[in-house]
Amino acid sequence: MSINTKTIDSYPGEPDIKRLIAAFRRQPVDRVPNFEVLYEDQHVEKFLGRPAGNTLAYGGDPAKGIVDPDIVRPMFPDDFIDLCNIIGQDAMVFDAGIWTPFKRKDETGKLVAVADRSVKTRKDFESLTLDSDRQINDAVKYLKEYKDTLKKRNSKIGVGCHYGCIAMTPYEFMVGMNDFMMMVYEDRGLVEDILEVSTQHFVKLTKAIVEAGADFIWPADDVAFKTGLFIPPKIMKEIWVPRMARIMEPAVNANVPVIFHSDGRIDDIVEDLIDMGLSCLNPLDPYSIDYREYKKRYGSRLCLSGNMDIEFPLAKGTPEDVDRDVKEHMEILKPGYGYVATCSHSIVNYIPHENVIAYLNAIHKYGIY
Repeated sequence: MSINTKTIDSYPGEPDIKRLIAAFRRQPVDRVPNFEVLYEDQHVEKFLGRPAGNTLAYGGDPAKGIVDPDIVRPMFPDDFIDLCNIIGQDAMVFDAGIWTPFKRKDETGKLVAVADRSVKTRKDFESLTLDSDRQINDAVKYLKEYKDTLKKRNSKIGVGCHYGCIAMTPYEFMVGMNDFMMMVYEDRGLVEDILEVSTQHFVKLTKAIVEAGADFIWPADDVAFKTGLFIPPKIMKEIWVPRMARIMEPAVNANVPVIFHSDGRIDDIVEDLIDMGLSCLNPLDPYSIDYREYKKRYGSRLCLSGNMDIEFPLAKGTPEDVDRDVKEHMEILKPGYGYVATCSHSIVNYIPHENVIAYLNAIHKYGIY
Protein backbone atom coordinates (compact mmCIF):
# COMPACT_ATOMS: atom_id res chain seq x y z
CA MET A 1 0.00 0.00 0.00
CA SER A 2 1.40 3.38 -1.02
CA ILE A 3 0.89 6.10 1.61
CA ASN A 4 1.26 9.76 0.65
CA THR A 5 3.58 11.36 3.20
CA LYS A 6 4.45 14.51 1.27
CA THR A 7 1.28 16.58 1.09
CA ILE A 8 -2.22 16.74 2.51
CA ASP A 9 -4.56 15.15 -0.01
CA SER A 10 -7.65 17.02 -1.11
CA TYR A 11 -10.45 16.35 1.38
CA PRO A 12 -14.24 16.54 1.06
CA GLY A 13 -16.02 19.53 2.52
CA GLU A 14 -14.37 22.81 3.45
CA PRO A 15 -13.57 23.48 7.13
CA ASP A 16 -16.86 24.40 8.79
CA ILE A 17 -17.71 24.78 12.48
CA LYS A 18 -21.16 23.33 11.77
CA ARG A 19 -19.52 19.95 11.08
CA LEU A 20 -17.69 19.92 14.40
CA ILE A 21 -20.75 21.09 16.36
CA ALA A 22 -22.89 18.41 14.67
CA ALA A 23 -20.33 15.76 15.64
CA PHE A 24 -20.33 17.01 19.25
CA ARG A 25 -24.12 16.55 19.21
CA ARG A 26 -23.93 13.11 17.58
CA GLN A 27 -25.75 14.38 14.49
CA PRO A 28 -25.09 13.40 10.85
CA VAL A 29 -21.97 14.85 9.22
CA ASP A 30 -20.34 14.36 5.83
CA ARG A 31 -17.03 13.25 7.33
CA VAL A 32 -15.46 12.69 10.72
CA PRO A 33 -13.91 15.98 11.85
CA ASN A 34 -10.20 16.07 12.58
CA PHE A 35 -9.37 18.35 15.48
CA GLU A 36 -6.32 18.80 17.71
CA VAL A 37 -5.98 21.09 20.69
CA LEU A 38 -2.30 21.64 19.86
CA TYR A 39 0.06 21.39 16.91
CA GLU A 40 3.55 22.23 18.11
CA ASP A 41 5.57 24.87 16.31
CA GLN A 42 7.75 22.74 14.00
CA HIS A 43 4.71 21.09 12.41
CA VAL A 44 2.98 24.44 12.03
CA GLU A 45 6.05 25.87 10.29
CA LYS A 46 6.27 22.90 7.92
CA PHE A 47 2.60 23.18 6.96
CA LEU A 48 2.64 26.97 6.53
CA GLY A 49 6.18 27.40 5.23
CA ARG A 50 6.81 30.08 7.85
CA PRO A 51 7.24 30.31 11.64
CA ALA A 52 3.94 31.00 13.39
CA GLY A 53 4.26 29.56 16.90
CA ASN A 54 2.11 26.68 18.08
CA THR A 55 -1.66 26.56 17.82
CA LEU A 56 -2.28 27.40 21.48
CA ALA A 57 0.07 30.35 21.63
CA TYR A 58 2.67 32.51 19.91
CA GLY A 59 5.85 33.09 21.87
CA GLY A 60 5.54 30.22 24.36
CA ASP A 61 3.73 27.02 25.21
CA PRO A 62 1.08 27.31 27.95
CA ALA A 63 0.39 23.57 27.75
CA LYS A 64 3.85 22.95 29.25
CA GLY A 65 3.86 25.59 31.94
CA ILE A 66 2.81 29.04 33.06
CA VAL A 67 3.62 31.77 30.55
CA ASP A 68 3.83 35.57 30.81
CA PRO A 69 0.77 37.16 29.14
CA ASP A 70 2.87 40.25 28.40
CA ILE A 71 5.05 38.11 26.13
CA VAL A 72 2.88 35.20 24.98
CA ARG A 73 -0.37 35.55 23.02
CA PRO A 74 -2.55 33.19 20.97
CA MET A 75 -1.43 32.24 17.48
CA PHE A 76 -2.23 35.05 15.07
CA PRO A 77 -5.62 34.27 13.53
CA ASP A 78 -4.60 34.59 9.89
CA ASP A 79 -1.90 31.95 10.43
CA PHE A 80 -4.35 29.66 12.22
CA ILE A 81 -6.99 30.02 9.52
CA ASP A 82 -4.40 29.18 6.86
CA LEU A 83 -3.39 26.08 8.84
CA CYS A 84 -7.01 24.93 9.24
CA ASN A 85 -7.57 25.31 5.51
CA ILE A 86 -4.51 23.16 4.77
CA ILE A 87 -5.33 20.35 7.20
CA GLY A 88 -9.14 20.44 6.97
CA GLN A 89 -9.76 21.41 10.61
CA ASP A 90 -13.12 23.00 11.42
CA ALA A 91 -12.12 25.17 14.36
CA MET A 92 -9.34 27.04 16.09
CA VAL A 93 -8.79 26.85 19.83
CA PHE A 94 -6.62 29.10 21.99
CA ASP A 95 -5.47 29.24 25.60
CA ALA A 96 -8.03 31.39 27.38
CA GLY A 97 -6.56 30.52 30.77
CA ILE A 98 -5.38 26.95 31.25
CA TRP A 99 -3.92 27.85 34.65
CA THR A 100 -5.69 29.82 37.38
CA PRO A 101 -3.89 33.20 37.53
CA PHE A 102 -2.67 33.06 41.13
CA LYS A 103 0.16 35.59 41.41
CA ARG A 104 2.46 37.42 43.79
CA LYS A 105 4.68 40.47 43.37
CA ASP A 106 8.31 39.95 42.43
CA GLU A 107 11.20 42.15 43.58
CA THR A 108 10.28 44.79 40.98
CA GLY A 109 6.65 44.91 42.08
CA LYS A 110 5.34 43.10 39.00
CA LEU A 111 2.68 40.45 39.48
CA VAL A 112 4.10 37.08 38.42
CA ALA A 113 2.48 33.67 38.38
CA VAL A 114 3.15 31.33 41.30
CA ALA A 115 5.02 28.35 39.88
CA ASP A 116 7.47 27.44 42.63
CA ARG A 117 5.22 25.05 44.62
CA SER A 118 5.67 27.24 47.68
CA VAL A 119 2.06 27.34 48.90
CA LYS A 120 2.01 24.99 51.88
CA THR A 121 -0.21 26.80 54.39
CA ARG A 122 -3.31 28.99 54.49
CA LYS A 123 -1.07 31.98 55.16
CA ASP A 124 0.86 31.24 51.96
CA PHE A 125 -2.40 31.02 50.02
CA GLU A 126 -3.89 34.17 51.47
CA SER A 127 -0.77 36.13 50.49
CA LEU A 128 -1.53 35.56 46.78
CA THR A 129 -3.38 37.78 44.33
CA LEU A 130 -5.86 36.46 41.78
CA ASP A 131 -5.28 38.32 38.50
CA SER A 132 -8.77 37.45 37.28
CA ASP A 133 -9.77 40.52 35.28
CA ARG A 134 -6.58 40.46 33.19
CA GLN A 135 -7.07 36.85 32.13
CA ILE A 136 -10.78 37.27 31.36
CA ASN A 137 -10.28 40.52 29.46
CA ASP A 138 -7.47 38.96 27.40
CA ALA A 139 -9.64 35.96 26.55
CA VAL A 140 -12.49 38.15 25.33
CA LYS A 141 -10.08 40.38 23.41
CA TYR A 142 -8.46 37.50 21.54
CA LEU A 143 -11.79 35.78 20.89
CA LYS A 144 -13.04 38.99 19.27
CA GLU A 145 -9.82 39.23 17.23
CA TYR A 146 -10.32 35.68 15.95
CA LYS A 147 -13.98 36.18 15.13
CA ASP A 148 -13.36 39.52 13.40
CA THR A 149 -10.64 37.95 11.23
CA LEU A 150 -12.88 35.01 10.33
CA LYS A 151 -15.63 37.41 9.30
CA LYS A 152 -13.21 39.47 7.22
CA ARG A 153 -12.03 36.33 5.44
CA ASN A 154 -15.57 35.00 4.99
CA SER A 155 -14.54 31.75 6.68
CA LYS A 156 -16.82 29.11 8.20
CA ILE A 157 -14.15 28.03 10.71
CA GLY A 158 -15.11 28.34 14.39
CA VAL A 159 -13.34 29.29 17.62
CA GLY A 160 -13.17 27.56 21.00
CA CYS A 161 -11.43 28.38 24.27
CA HIS A 162 -9.23 26.04 26.33
CA TYR A 163 -9.02 26.67 30.08
CA GLY A 164 -10.03 25.55 33.54
CA CYS A 165 -7.37 23.50 35.36
CA ILE A 166 -8.68 23.90 38.90
CA ALA A 167 -6.83 20.86 40.29
CA MET A 168 -3.77 20.88 38.05
CA THR A 169 -2.88 24.49 38.90
CA PRO A 170 -2.25 23.73 42.58
CA TYR A 171 -0.70 20.29 42.17
CA GLU A 172 1.57 21.32 39.28
CA PHE A 173 2.57 24.85 40.28
CA MET A 174 1.30 26.16 43.60
CA VAL A 175 1.66 23.29 46.07
CA GLY A 176 3.21 20.30 44.32
CA MET A 177 1.68 16.90 43.67
CA ASN A 178 2.69 15.04 46.86
CA ASP A 179 1.93 17.91 49.21
CA PHE A 180 -1.37 18.67 47.49
CA MET A 181 -2.56 15.08 47.78
CA MET A 182 -1.57 15.04 51.46
CA MET A 183 -3.35 18.36 51.91
CA VAL A 184 -6.59 16.76 50.66
CA TYR A 185 -6.55 14.70 53.88
CA GLU A 186 -4.71 16.97 56.31
CA ASP A 187 -6.21 20.37 55.42
CA ARG A 188 -9.20 19.71 53.21
CA GLY A 189 -10.63 23.13 54.00
CA LEU A 190 -7.62 24.82 52.41
CA VAL A 191 -7.84 22.55 49.34
CA GLU A 192 -11.50 23.41 48.94
CA ASP A 193 -10.78 27.13 49.28
CA ILE A 194 -8.11 26.94 46.57
CA LEU A 195 -10.50 25.04 44.29
CA GLU A 196 -13.34 27.43 45.08
CA VAL A 197 -11.39 30.57 44.20
CA SER A 198 -10.36 28.92 40.91
CA THR A 199 -13.95 27.87 40.25
CA GLN A 200 -15.39 31.32 40.82
CA HIS A 201 -12.80 32.73 38.42
CA PHE A 202 -13.49 30.18 35.68
CA VAL A 203 -17.26 30.55 36.03
CA LYS A 204 -16.79 34.25 35.28
CA LEU A 205 -14.51 33.35 32.37
CA THR A 206 -17.06 30.92 30.93
CA LYS A 207 -19.80 33.54 31.12
CA ALA A 208 -17.58 36.13 29.42
CA ILE A 209 -16.48 33.97 26.49
CA VAL A 210 -19.96 32.54 25.94
CA GLU A 211 -21.33 36.08 25.79
CA ALA A 212 -18.49 37.01 23.40
CA GLY A 213 -19.53 34.25 21.00
CA ALA A 214 -17.30 31.23 21.62
CA ASP A 215 -18.50 28.32 19.47
CA PHE A 216 -17.56 25.80 22.17
CA ILE A 217 -15.62 25.67 25.41
CA TRP A 218 -12.88 23.21 26.34
CA PRO A 219 -12.26 22.94 30.10
CA ALA A 220 -9.41 20.63 30.99
CA ASP A 221 -8.03 19.20 34.21
CA ASP A 222 -5.87 16.07 34.43
CA VAL A 223 -7.36 14.28 37.44
CA ALA A 224 -6.35 10.65 36.89
CA PHE A 225 -3.50 8.27 36.23
CA LYS A 226 -3.53 4.94 34.39
CA THR A 227 -5.56 3.04 36.97
CA GLY A 228 -7.98 5.65 38.26
CA LEU A 229 -8.50 9.05 39.83
CA PHE A 230 -5.73 10.77 41.81
CA ILE A 231 -8.23 11.49 44.59
CA PRO A 232 -10.64 8.78 45.83
CA PRO A 233 -13.95 8.92 43.95
CA LYS A 234 -16.02 9.81 47.04
CA ILE A 235 -13.88 12.83 47.83
CA MET A 236 -13.62 13.76 44.15
CA LYS A 237 -17.40 13.82 43.86
CA GLU A 238 -17.56 16.12 46.89
CA ILE A 239 -14.81 18.65 46.15
CA TRP A 240 -14.27 18.62 42.37
CA VAL A 241 -17.38 17.42 40.51
CA PRO A 242 -19.80 20.16 41.67
CA ARG A 243 -17.23 22.84 40.92
CA MET A 244 -16.47 21.65 37.40
CA ALA A 245 -20.23 21.49 36.83
CA ARG A 246 -20.49 25.17 37.77
CA ILE A 247 -17.70 26.05 35.31
CA MET A 248 -19.56 24.31 32.47
CA GLU A 249 -23.02 25.55 33.45
CA PRO A 250 -23.08 28.93 31.65
CA ALA A 251 -22.17 27.21 28.37
CA VAL A 252 -24.62 24.34 28.88
CA ASN A 253 -27.42 26.81 29.63
CA ALA A 254 -26.57 28.72 26.44
CA ASN A 255 -26.51 25.50 24.37
CA VAL A 256 -22.80 25.97 23.68
CA PRO A 257 -21.03 22.57 23.36
CA VAL A 258 -18.57 21.56 26.06
CA ILE A 259 -15.51 19.34 25.59
CA PHE A 260 -13.69 18.09 28.67
CA HIS A 261 -10.13 16.75 28.76
CA SER A 262 -8.43 14.61 31.36
CA ASP A 263 -5.70 12.06 30.85
CA GLY A 264 -5.91 8.75 32.69
CA ARG A 265 -8.72 6.38 33.61
CA ILE A 266 -11.68 8.54 34.55
CA ASP A 267 -14.43 5.88 34.65
CA ASP A 268 -15.56 7.05 38.09
CA ILE A 269 -16.55 10.54 36.87
CA VAL A 270 -17.81 9.93 33.32
CA GLU A 271 -21.42 9.68 34.49
CA ASP A 272 -20.92 12.89 36.47
CA LEU A 273 -19.58 14.63 33.38
CA ILE A 274 -22.61 13.48 31.39
CA ASP A 275 -24.87 14.84 34.14
CA MET A 276 -23.03 18.19 33.87
CA GLY A 277 -24.13 18.45 30.23
CA LEU A 278 -20.84 17.43 28.63
CA SER A 279 -20.90 17.14 24.82
CA CYS A 280 -17.54 15.52 24.05
CA LEU A 281 -15.02 13.53 26.10
CA ASN A 282 -11.30 13.73 25.31
CA PRO A 283 -8.71 12.16 24.96
CA LEU A 284 -9.64 8.52 25.83
CA ASP A 285 -6.13 7.91 27.13
CA PRO A 286 -4.91 4.79 25.26
CA TYR A 287 -2.90 3.63 28.29
CA SER A 288 -6.04 3.58 30.40
CA ILE A 289 -9.14 3.33 28.25
CA ASP A 290 -10.44 0.76 25.78
CA TYR A 291 -12.12 2.90 23.16
CA ARG A 292 -14.28 -0.06 22.09
CA GLU A 293 -15.67 -0.33 25.60
CA TYR A 294 -16.28 3.42 25.82
CA LYS A 295 -18.10 3.39 22.48
CA LYS A 296 -20.47 0.72 23.82
CA ARG A 297 -20.95 2.38 27.20
CA TYR A 298 -21.14 6.04 26.28
CA GLY A 299 -21.39 6.37 22.49
CA SER A 300 -25.14 7.05 22.57
CA ARG A 301 -24.71 9.85 25.12
CA LEU A 302 -21.32 11.42 24.38
CA CYS A 303 -19.22 12.39 21.42
CA LEU A 304 -15.88 10.62 21.81
CA SER A 305 -12.56 12.20 20.84
CA GLY A 306 -8.98 10.98 20.95
CA ASN A 307 -7.16 7.70 21.68
CA MET A 308 -4.80 7.55 18.69
CA ASP A 309 -1.51 7.10 20.51
CA ILE A 310 1.18 9.71 19.95
CA GLU A 311 3.90 7.21 20.90
CA PHE A 312 2.87 4.34 18.65
CA PRO A 313 2.00 4.60 15.88
CA LEU A 314 2.39 8.37 15.52
CA ALA A 315 5.93 8.88 16.87
CA LYS A 316 7.50 5.45 16.52
CA GLY A 317 5.46 3.73 13.80
CA THR A 318 5.55 3.90 10.04
CA PRO A 319 3.04 5.78 7.87
CA GLU A 320 1.49 2.38 7.17
CA ASP A 321 1.08 1.80 10.91
CA VAL A 322 -0.59 5.19 11.25
CA ASP A 323 -2.97 4.50 8.37
CA ARG A 324 -3.92 1.13 9.85
CA ASP A 325 -4.54 2.58 13.32
CA VAL A 326 -6.78 5.34 11.98
CA LYS A 327 -8.79 2.79 10.01
CA GLU A 328 -9.25 0.59 13.08
CA HIS A 329 -10.47 3.53 15.15
CA MET A 330 -12.85 4.60 12.41
CA GLU A 331 -14.39 1.13 12.20
CA ILE A 332 -15.38 1.27 15.88
CA LEU A 333 -15.94 4.96 16.62
CA LYS A 334 -17.33 6.30 13.35
CA PRO A 335 -20.71 4.45 13.19
CA GLY A 336 -23.64 6.46 14.50
CA TYR A 337 -21.72 9.74 14.32
CA GLY A 338 -20.48 11.34 17.54
CA TYR A 339 -16.77 10.92 16.84
CA VAL A 340 -14.02 13.51 16.43
CA ALA A 341 -10.68 12.09 15.24
CA THR A 342 -7.99 13.28 17.63
CA CYS A 343 -4.74 11.95 19.00
CA SER A 344 -4.15 11.00 22.62
CA HIS A 345 -2.34 14.20 23.58
CA SER A 346 -1.17 16.70 20.97
CA ILE A 347 0.81 16.77 17.73
CA VAL A 348 4.21 17.17 19.35
CA ASN A 349 7.41 18.01 17.52
CA TYR A 350 8.94 14.54 17.98
CA ILE A 351 6.26 12.95 15.80
CA PRO A 352 7.75 12.66 12.27
CA HIS A 353 6.01 15.12 9.98
CA GLU A 354 5.39 12.44 7.37
CA ASN A 355 3.39 10.52 10.00
CA VAL A 356 1.30 13.61 10.71
CA ILE A 357 0.50 13.88 7.01
CA ALA A 358 -0.35 10.18 6.85
CA TYR A 359 -2.55 10.60 9.93
CA LEU A 360 -4.57 13.47 8.46
CA ASN A 361 -4.89 11.84 5.06
CA ALA A 362 -6.14 8.63 6.68
CA ILE A 363 -8.75 10.52 8.73
CA HIS A 364 -10.06 12.18 5.58
CA LYS A 365 -9.97 8.91 3.63
CA TYR A 366 -11.64 6.61 6.16
CA GLY A 367 -13.84 9.26 7.78
CA ILE A 368 -16.25 9.83 4.92
CA TYR A 369 -19.86 8.89 5.70
